[in-house]
Amino acid sequence: MSHHDHRVGVSEIHLVTRHLKLEPNDEAAIGAAVADIDALYGLDSVFYDAKKHRLDFAYDATRLCLDCIEEILEKHAVTISQGWWNRFKEEHYRFVDQNVKDNVRQEPWSCHQSPPKGRRK
Repeated sequence: MSHHDHRVGVSEIHLVTRHLKLEPNDEAAIGAAVADIDALYGLDSVFYDAKKHRLDFAYDATRLCLDCIEEILEKHAVTISQGWWNRFKEEHYRFVDQNVKDNVRQEPWSCHQSPPKGRRK
C-alpha cells in the first residue's frame, strides 16, 4: 500500500471520491462554489472540469457528506444535472456516506476485536 499525504481531517481509510455532472452555469458562480467547498474541513480535493461540466471531489465520509457539498452548490445557484445517471449516483453516494458513518460507530465483533489487555498468544 502506498503512502499518500492527505489534508488535515482526512483519513485514507474513510476517503471517498465523487463525480457530479453540473448543468452549464456561470463560471464565476462555479469558481466561488469550488472555493467554498475547498475550505471545508474533511475535504481532500476538489476540481471542476469545465469541458465535461463535472465536479470531482474527495472527502472523508466520517466528516462530510454529499449533502454538505450540494448545499454549497445550491447557495451559489450552481445546478446539478438531473439526468437519471447523476440522480442514481447521488443516491448511491448518500447510501455509502451513511454506511461509512454507521460503521465508524460500531464496535468490532468476533476476530476483528483487539485481544483483551494482558492476554497474549
